[in-house]
Amino acid sequence: MTDEQDRVTLTVDGMDYAGWKGVEISAGIERQARDFTLGVTWRWPGSESRPLRIRHGARCQVRIGADLVLTGYVDATPIEYGKTSITTSITGRSLTEDLIDCSVSQTPGQWRGQTVLQIVRGLAQPYGISVIDEGGDGATVADHTVEPGETVFESIDRLLSLSELLSTDDEHGRLVLVQPGSKGRASDALELGKNILTGRAPLDFSEVFSDYQCVGQRAGTDNEFGEAASEVTASVADDRATRYRLKVVQPSGQLSALLAQRRAQWERDSSLGRALAVEYEVQGWRQSSGELWRPNLIVRVRDELMGFDRDMLISEVTYRLDDQGTVARLGLAPPEAFLPEPGKGRKKAKKGKGGDAFEYLLPEDWESQ
Repeated sequence: MTDEQDRVTLTVDGMDYAGWKGVEISAGIERQARDFTLGVTWRWPGSESRPLRIRHGARCQVRIGADLVLTGYVDATPIEYGKTSITTSITGRSLTEDLIDCSVSQTPGQWRGQTVLQIVRGLAQPYGISVIDEGGDGATVADHTVEPGETVFESIDRLLSLSELLSTDDEHGRLVLVQPGSKGRASDALELGKNILTGRAPLDFSEVFSDYQCVGQRAGTDNEFGEAASEVTASVADDRATRYRLKVVQPSGQLSALLAQRRAQWERDSSLGRALAVEYEVQGWRQSSGELWRPNLIVRVRDELMGFDRDMLISEVTYRLDDQGTVARLGLAPPEAFLPEPGKGRKKAKKGKGGDAFEYLLPEDWESQ
């Protein structure tokens, strides 16, 4: 890759700033706002350079080469100096940071009989944040009421805990409801001995259970009242667990029987998928095709030390530049860890490949049904 392809540019008020000595830009499908830190250090006295005078709260864009990776605001401009050098940095986050930091507008404050998308758009609208639907979930929520003092994303998180959609942002600063893997496949595989520099996998199964139960409530209607209306319960078992272990979840908000079943199934699938989460570092920010490594891509992982030969989902990417050069840190897990609609069933495993130490737990690969 050429230096121009990996040149990081910050654009503020029509001015471009580049020449950074330190870069860290992070994005992920479970992050509500991507963030960046850009820094430069020089020696003094005698230097003609001066700290960058960029206005706090200014709208900005960050690009890697020609690729837009973030649209947001400048949050801070920290300065640090000693006897021989000065370091100045610019930090900021996506436009969606306002949904993380700010409280929900109390108007209307309650939504009844609307879809998840309609409610999320209503919550984000006062802050001027566009909402893109890539999830395609048409489930109707009986009632969603704002709780006093909660932030917009706290309210959205409560809502999505029932629907199991994923909310994140994109390079334009929009809020996006996504499905795992909706960005397609990476052109490169991640392979031990080829492009993987370092790897780390806790392989922690302490949050895997044999039985998952979802318990909640819903309001009564003219035709349904009393215990039948107030109590909603659904449960699923996982015979892959080696002993009896029960997990009960109690999501807030109005719960339908369908959403309760989907929540219990999602708890089962995501718990096991997250037990196989792994983090890799690779040299450079781009694949051999020239495309950036990005969140929500499906990538083949071949790592005999970890025991992986399977498709994984890139859940998070951090682009880092320091004295050691350019490195991409990738967080991955099996796609099952992020399934938004487990009620649709598991993907079918491709048979006869072998080589994966965890085939007995999860399918080794995915096919369209």
